[in-house]
Amino acid sequence: MAYNRRNIKFNSGISYLLCLLFVLSCDYLPIRKQDVTVVARVQNTYLYQKDLLKVIPKNISQRDSIILANNYINDWVKHQLLLEKAVLNLADKNEVFEDLVKKYREGLFINSYKESVVEQYLERAITPEDIDLFYAENRKSFKLNEALLKFRFAKISKDHHDQKKIITLFKSSKKEDLISLEDVALSLESSHLNDSVWVKYSDLVNRYPLFKEVAEKQLLKTGHFLQKEDSLSLYLVLVKEVLRRNQVAPKSYITPTIKQMILHQRKKRLLRTIEETLVDDAQKNKQFEIY
Repeated sequence: MAYNRRNIKFNSGISYLLCLLFVLSCDYLPIRKQDVTVVARVQNTYLYQKDLLKVIPKNISQRDSIILANNYINDWVKHQLLLEKAVLNLADKNEVFEDLVKKYREGLFINSYKESVVEQYLERAITPEDIDLFYAENRKSFKLNEALLKFRFAKISKDHHDQKKIITLFKSSKKEDLISLEDVALSLESSHLNDSVWVKYSDLVNRYPLFKEVAEKQLLKTGHFLQKEDSLSLYLVLVKEVLRRNQVAPKSYITPTIKQMILHQRKKRLLRTIEETLVDDAQKNKQFEIY
C-alpha cells in the first residue's frame, strides 16, 4: 500500500471544528463536560475534541491554535495507521509484546512503590562523623582523575596606582597581608583569592585562558609564582598546593560525592530490609508457598 507523503487533508466539517476549538480554547464559550465530538477516525478508533483541547495551550492566536490542532491530528492519524499496520504484520509477536508490557507495568508499580517508601523512610541527615568514617574506610577508592590545586589569581590594570603594593601583598603568606589584599579586591579587574579551595586543573584553564599558554608541569608546582602581562593588564598567579592525578582526593573536595554514596548505601539497605520484611510477614501469614 502506497502512502501519500503530504499532510492528510481535512474536509470543511473538520475546519469548522478547528474554528470551534479555537473559540473554546480561548474561553469564549464553556467546554461541555460530556463532549463526544469526533474530530478524526481511523477504522474503529476515534479522536475526540475533548482530547484535542487538552494539548492546545490557552491564550494563543487563532492561526497558531489551528496549526497546532492540524499537526496533532495529522500525527495522531499517522500513529494509528502505523499501529494498525504493525499489529497486522507482527501478529506472531503479540504474545512476546504482551509479556513485555506486563513486565513493564509490574516494574513501574514496584519501582514507584519503592521510591515512595524510600522518600518516606530514608534517613537523609549526614553528620560530619558519617563522612569521616566513610572517607577513612574507602580512602583508596577516591583516586583523582586529574590534578587539583589551590591557588591565588589576580588581574591588574597596568595603570593601577598601587600595582607594586598589590604584587607584594599577593606574594605574601602573612594573614594580615591577605586581608589587606581582599580589601583592595574591588579595584582588580578579576581575582581568585580564596586559596583554601581545591580546583580542578581543567576548570582553571577553562576559566582563565591565560593558563593555556603555561605548561602544565610548570604551573603545577607548590609555591610557584607566575607573573605575565599583555598590553593592558598584569596577571599574577601563586600556586599554594598541588595534588596530582592518581593521588587520593582530599576529603573537603570529595565530600559531595561521599554524601551521595552514603545515601545510595542507605537506600540499598532500606530496600533490602523492606523486601526481607515483606517475605517474612507473608510467610508467617501463609500468603505464599514454594513447591
